[in-house]
Amino acid sequence: MSSMTMSRSNLWDVSSRVIVYSAIGAALYGILLVAQIPIPGSTVSVRPAFALVPFFGYAFGPIVGFFTGLVGNAIGDQISGWGALTSWNWSIANGLVGLIAGLAPVYLSRWTEGSLRDRAIGGAVAGAIAVVIGFLFIFTDAILQGLEIGSIISTLYIPVIVGDLIGTIILVPILVYAWEPVKGQLGR
Repeated sequence: MSSMTMSRSNLWDVSSRVIVYSAIGAALYGILLVAQIPIPGSTVSVRPAFALVPFFGYAFGPIVGFFTGLVGNAIGDQISGWGALTSWNWSIANGLVGLIAGLAPVYLSRWTEGSLRDRAIGGAVAGAIAVVIGFLFIFTDAILQGLEIGSIISTLYIPVIVGDLIGTIILVPILVYAWEPVKGQLGR
């Protein structure tokens, strides 16, 4: 399975490579989540490490992306003292972002199979789409915490979307460019 050029038929294959990339992605994301820039007036932050979630999904497939987001966010929450399972629905939302970005070969084949520039743009587009759709899962806070939909939109959803879109659109293309020479050396 070649990263960023996966076919639709092998998106769901679980191999030793998928397991290794999943573990690496989750560990990197979880540990690097300590570096956050708080957004005033909200409960979320700009998280530069978040770009790893859509990147790992985009580069290595939906399983790697889901695991990176889900487990990495739980690790980051545990390290920060919040508790690994305290906001389990947010961990699932992070996982969904990685999964949706990993489906890019299905909905962005023009960019995922093009030049390096096209693949970098495709990573940013796949990541942006994934952020907007994946974080819709946080609306479960309406049920879990009894929050009003308007409150979730204004204090949770929009701030996390803005912060993570900034990181995703800027950093995912950089990660794609950085990964290409390494991928070539590894024969991937």
